[in-house]
Amino acid sequence: MTNSAALFDLTGTRALITGSSQGIGFALAKGLVGAGAEIVLNGRNTEKLDAAAEKLREGGATVHSLAFDATDHAKVRAAVDGFEADTGPIDILVNNAGMQHRTPLEDFPADAFEKLLHTNITSVFNVGQAVARHMIGRGKGKIINIASVQTALARPGIAPYTATKGAVGNLTKGMATDWAQHGLQCNAIAPGYFDTPLNAALVADPEFTTWLEKRTPAGRWGNVEELVGACIFLGSAASSFVNGHTLYVDGGITSSL
Repeated sequence: MTNSAALFDLTGTRALITGSSQGIGFALAKGLVGAGAEIVLNGRNTEKLDAAAEKLREGGATVHSLAFDATDHAKVRAAVDGFEADTGPIDILVNNAGMQHRTPLEDFPADAFEKLLHTNITSVFNVGQAVARHMIGRGKGKIINIASVQTALARPGIAPYTATKGAVGNLTKGMATDWAQHGLQCNAIAPGYFDTPLNAALVADPEFTTWLEKRTPAGRWGNVEELVGACIFLGSAASSFVNGHTLYVDGGITSSL
């Protein structure tokens, strides 16, 4: 008889999560620790990384800090290659680094558009490629890209963000198409509206929160801990034949008019 719980056990694996010193990235790191994984935190601010790592270590986790700018292809490659050589394999990659900029499209600054492209999609390519090269050699690996409800939907003032998250969804399909033959599973999680630092302005806006509660069948903001189950599933043996899929964790917002 199959031990179903064992399918979700991440003991003996090592997971790199980009943009993981706070918000969704940190919540996913904590969740993967709970499933048995060793964690590699990433960000550009070493002080925030060290503080996040210490919080996880207080609970008994094995944690590494790997500071690099995910938008810099050469630095990503050097950091990943160096870590693999010095410490060991990265079995799970969570491409979480991202940013938001809210401005009507007709007034959207060109430099802000470029920054969104680099942070939200170039980073996924950079880190995904660097890690996958090692996974391919081992014949196995899990890549989980953090997409968004905006992968499928748009709303006023964030058209470039919507474009980047649509690209994350399609790049995920491309990764699966190229790398499934090498034993990799490449999927995405698309969060709906969650109470995170990225959404702080919206959470603080009573009008928006009222609209969101009416628009979302679940009737509320999501809690970041509610993304953990999806991440464990996609990072574990339980998803061994799931590839190129975007899993919406959104309280039903993409299912309802």
